[in-house]
Amino acid sequence: MNDHTPSQNKCTISFFTSLNKHFLRLAFFSLLIFPLQSNAQESAQAVNGERITFKKHVLTDEFLAEGVAIGDVNNDGLMDVMAGAYWFEAPDWTRHEMTKPVKYEYDKGYSNAFVCQAMDVNRDGWIDFVRIGFPGREVMWYENPKNQGGFWKAHAIFPTLGNESAGFYDIDGDGFLEIVGSNAATGEMIWLKAPSSPEEKAWTVFPISRNESPGTAPFSHGLGVGDMNGNGRMDVIIREGWWEAPEDPTQSPWTFHAADLGEASAQMFAFDFNGDGLVDVLSSSAHDQGIWWHEQIKGADGRVSWKTHVIDSSYTQTHALSLVDINSNGLPDFVTGKRFFAHLGTDPGEFDPPYLYWYEYVPGPEPRWIGHRIDDDSGVGVHVVTEDITGDGLVDIIVGNKKGVFVFEQRRD
Repeated sequence: MNDHTPSQNKCTISFFTSLNKHFLRLAFFSLLIFPLQSNAQESAQAVNGERITFKKHVLTDEFLAEGVAIGDVNNDGLMDVMAGAYWFEAPDWTRHEMTKPVKYEYDKGYSNAFVCQAMDVNRDGWIDFVRIGFPGREVMWYENPKNQGGFWKAHAIFPTLGNESAGFYDIDGDGFLEIVGSNAATGEMIWLKAPSSPEEKAWTVFPISRNESPGTAPFSHGLGVGDMNGNGRMDVIIREGWWEAPEDPTQSPWTFHAADLGEASAQMFAFDFNGDGLVDVLSSSAHDQGIWWHEQIKGADGRVSWKTHVIDSSYTQTHALSLVDINSNGLPDFVTGKRFFAHLGTDPGEFDPPYLYWYEYVPGPEPRWIGHRIDDDSGVGVHVVTEDITGDGLVDIIVGNKKGVFVFEQRRD
């Protein structure tokens, strides 16, 4: 996907925001039968009754990156995978170098590619590679050489991007991706806008918060973007609260609303999960146990409070989370899993199998999620990609982590 069309993150957020207004009374009767939490493998079906499975493709078992990106690198109409110093050419996943390779050892450190995105930065019609590296350090983009071979030209974007779940979203609604994270040097939450023409080189920095704000340290955990108050704007969410986007998102500081949105987490998502007209938040534990939804409650006096509900606590290190409709029923499921060796052997459950799951959402006043195990020898990284990489209209899952690089191709039968 290139950034000349609305981004997946923007489309996903907007789609699920609109669903908040339409699905609210769906399937409430099911709660009389089923409990809130389920992590068992249950047979999953799409809306047409077909069985949902995933075919695992191992692109490499080398540790290249904590996250990957997908895009049509060589303009042949097929979606390729970009991970660390390499891109893997579809359909056979032939490996090509983008930059000088670096060898990483899973039990001794981390890569320098945490969250990545394919986007046409310089508007020349070719997908480039944007890499958010080790937290608090430089963000780079690499210019596609247009099938000419050789290493890709490196360009600096920003020197000190913080928060381990910094990511790519369409903040200003122009159909192009921006980067949301922190300025780890000043403690500001910021967003970064790419140049709007090939002649421009520098990305523009827009502050969201004041200096020394929560969620802005290099290794802060928990960050997301979504419409928290139903006004159609993209607010920024951290576990300590959320910043309300103004009509003009280039203006700062944004108004901050303090909230208790749980423990140290990964990506965070806004959606009205229980259909009461108030937006809730989904999050997952980065280094401990827990996947949660945080229920927004408004008292008679208008005061807002939050109640945390456990979705699953059977495994640890769910350091990547994606809200996406897996079974094509128009409702937001989610994908997560265990990040293998996230803290080099010191986290709870560090040596347990690296699971990959998708969770089927069943709406209602007490919503539940059915856990479907996809794999037990891959997991997630710091970021998990959920897009249709094969072009068949089904959401696939693409992972890069210390176990390797994987494509999980969704199948229906």
